[in-house]
Amino acid sequence: MKMRWGIAAALLAAGVTVSASAQFLGKSEMPVTAPKLGTIWSPKPTRLPAYVAPNKPIWRLAEILAAHKGKAAWVQPIVRNNDQEADYISMAPGTKTKPRFYADDRIVWIVQDGSMKVTIDGYPPFVATKGFMVNVPFRHVYTIESLGDKPSLRFEVRQAGAIPLYPATETPDPVPGFTYERVSAQPGPNKETESNPIYVDFWKQVVQDGGTPSKFVWDDHFTSNILRGKGAPVPPDSNLGHFHIRMTEFWFIMEGRIGYKLEGMPYFVADQGDVVTAVAGRWHRAGNDPSAPMSTRIPFNPRPPILHNFQPAD
Repeated sequence: MKMRWGIAAALLAAGVTVSASAQFLGKSEMPVTAPKLGTIWSPKPTRLPAYVAPNKPIWRLAEILAAHKGKAAWVQPIVRNNDQEADYISMAPGTKTKPRFYADDRIVWIVQDGSMKVTIDGYPPFVATKGFMVNVPFRHVYTIESLGDKPSLRFEVRQAGAIPLYPATETPDPVPGFTYERVSAQPGPNKETESNPIYVDFWKQVVQDGGTPSKFVWDDHFTSNILRGKGAPVPPDSNLGHFHIRMTEFWFIMEGRIGYKLEGMPYFVADQGDVVTAVAGRWHRAGNDPSAPMSTRIPFNPRPPILHNFQPAD
């Protein structure tokens, strides 16, 4: 029996185990739990944590596109923190990345516009369009080819400080402070489990086919959910949400409109394609704004699961 998104989200918030959808995760289902610790003392910075460029509370897609108007190929840094980094990347039609891979961590992206052919060593090639969430396991060589007559645009998330490696047949792109050496390396590519799909076609599998809640990727250095639900009334400002001690959380708005209350800021709404960041130590709250019938946000975190510090009930 399929579980509706709103019900599943409520169960997760209440600490009830929910099985992830086999439609996304294959035969091996991964339980998602959120047990409660009860009332505790948790450290919070005395001063309101600042945003350091390029990080800011919200990057609006419309403003990003306006800043790069007339260019087919560009990179806009969006997130930089101790654990993860993220960019909006536009590729000109007909261009292709060099074959590359990462040593010990996956790379993930969401296609915002255009069409691209994705080739990942060990998996069948596929064409990704708007709404595709792509996951490349570590030590798998991959390429991206921008198809069609307009640029392809993706929101890409990597481990902080990740530096690409290249097959011996390629000429590496220079990286300041590093010299590429020819080496014989081991072990080989990570054999991704069925719990982390290579891609999810959001608009087909979730919206059209009514897919149930799931983790998209989950390992000891990366976790990303698909959180979808109906518009709901906006809570009062007295509802602070929660904070994380030393970990920054950010979200890609996949669908609809997501309302945010970040500590030190008035309530605001983010639209499809926008990216919102809550720096470590700030109270924050995210919800499906009532101005859209259905909304989806994709959070990115460096651990599964990170500790959520809520206001006590008493």
